[in-house]
Amino acid sequence: MNITPGKYWRMRRLADDNGRFKMLAMDQTGPIVNPIKEIRKTDKAPFKDVAAVKSMLGRYLAPKASAVLVDPPLGYAPTIAQIPAHRGLLIGTEWATWETTETGRKSSSVPGWGPDVIRTIGGDGVKVNLWYRPDADEGVKLHQLNYLNGIKKACRENDIPFILEYLVYPFPSETQEEFLARRLELVRGSLADKDIMDPDGVDVFKLEPPTETTNVPDPDGPQAATIQARFDDMAKDLGRPWVLLSAGSTPEDFVRLLTYAYRAGASGYLAGRAIWLQPFSNFPDIATMEKELSETAPALMDQLNAMTDDMATPWTEAAPWHGSVEMAPTGESFAPDYSKKLAAGF
Repeated sequence: MNITPGKYWRMRRLADDNGRFKMLAMDQTGPIVNPIKEIRKTDKAPFKDVAAVKSMLGRYLAPKASAVLVDPPLGYAPTIAQIPAHRGLLIGTEWATWETTETGRKSSSVPGWGPDVIRTIGGDGVKVNLWYRPDADEGVKLHQLNYLNGIKKACRENDIPFILEYLVYPFPSETQEEFLARRLELVRGSLADKDIMDPDGVDVFKLEPPTETTNVPDPDGPQAATIQARFDDMAKDLGRPWVLLSAGSTPEDFVRLLTYAYRAGASGYLAGRAIWLQPFSNFPDIATMEKELSETAPALMDQLNAMTDDMATPWTEAAPWHGSVEMAPTGESFAPDYSKKLAAGF
């Protein structure tokens, strides 16, 4: 199976030396911005507060990661100096820029940002959080698919990896309880949607757990077979490497979820809140937050990384490569062949 030179190099940058993804997410909107707004009693979270938090996340946790995910508006500038240069850099195209309608959310990119800008500024990959529900209005679903296909096309043209995360969400008319009661049904429905899960143009899927994210059963306990079957079913026809997100689970629950994911063939994690939410909950007590970010959170990442080393499937051994990944074009005609393919948009 062939992979283009730009994607090949950058996929290696996002993974560790053995091809496993240990990626830290610090691009979150609500989990960081909203608590700061409430504490400061302001309509907008002060940039200096958000920047201070994200800077500390980069300083203490980025060295433990194979790559770091940041957002353009509030994440890149405060954190880039804190991220070691030998770590991969993943940048999102969207950040709190979706349109909310009664029949679904419509995603859009940060104005002026896309795969071309992300590549120019040093990004090793493009991440899209695509809000998606199989029961959304057909017009909303068409908008989402058009947005998705536009990002895929731009990533091909810029020869940069595309990491697709889709998330289900509540309609404005639904209570949180009503949504949570349907969450697993919606996740399964999205996974079955051949348009949204089309692997063409996607390099890595970032997936939410296909099961409850709290009180997760012991992977070696009596309920394990039922939960494992959900993960196995999710993973069987993806056709691309995949990583698990933490969905705001506790560290203990995420360790269990990750165990199921690795048994199902996941190539790593791309997680944030499970790692840093507890330290961040001390805000605005900066001293306590910094102490936990420098001690407790790195220890948790060490545990997650050890699990990943032991259990995760290297991306080069996952579908579609199965251990036979090869860069193309190559050989004596590499230079002219690559320039021609790049000009043609691959």
